[in-house]
Amino acid sequence: MNKKKLGPQPMPMLWPHPTILVGSHVDGKPDFVTVAWTGVAASKPPSVTIALQHHRYSLKGIYQNRTFSVNIPSRELVKETDYCGLVSGANTDKVKDCGLKVFYGNLDTAPLIEQCPINLECEVSHILNLGSHALVIGKVVETHFSEECLTDGHPDMDKVKPFAFGPGKYYTVGEAFADAFKIGWEIKGKG
Repeated sequence: MNKKKLGPQPMPMLWPHPTILVGSHVDGKPDFVTVAWTGVAASKPPSVTIALQHHRYSLKGIYQNRTFSVNIPSRELVKETDYCGLVSGANTDKVKDCGLKVFYGNLDTAPLIEQCPINLECEVSHILNLGSHALVIGKVVETHFSEECLTDGHPDMDKVKPFAFGPGKYYTVGEAFADAFKIGWEIKGKG
């Protein structure tokens, strides 16, 4: 397979990117921003990362309160999710515009979205200035999961229906095709 060098890319080629809505309290009101540069950082303590440009209104609230939420939308919320990345909460009330139902868990300044199947409440552990973006590392203090998205008490991705961002499009998460932590053993005949 021939390869072509593209040089350092401003948009990392680690596709697809999970698509989430990050919640923060900015000047006392809830706000949400769409984030695609996110991931798991650690299991103990449970931690996640989000990358936000320094001028983002929601980042102001994260600095103010040292808390934020991660809300994983289903495909049914794609319009609202896209909208929250297109407009600034400094100029409009995204909660009202999108008809979002906000609730709170343990953290009074980490607004959560009822319509999202998965919600994480996070306390800021670190904020790193990485140039164009601030990398926010948050310790997960509570996870909320919609009961209708559980199967036998366990999270069911087919019921959550998360979606991902790729170059200029949103993509559905595909069907399961192999068992993790098992299929690799077939290389040594242990599968």
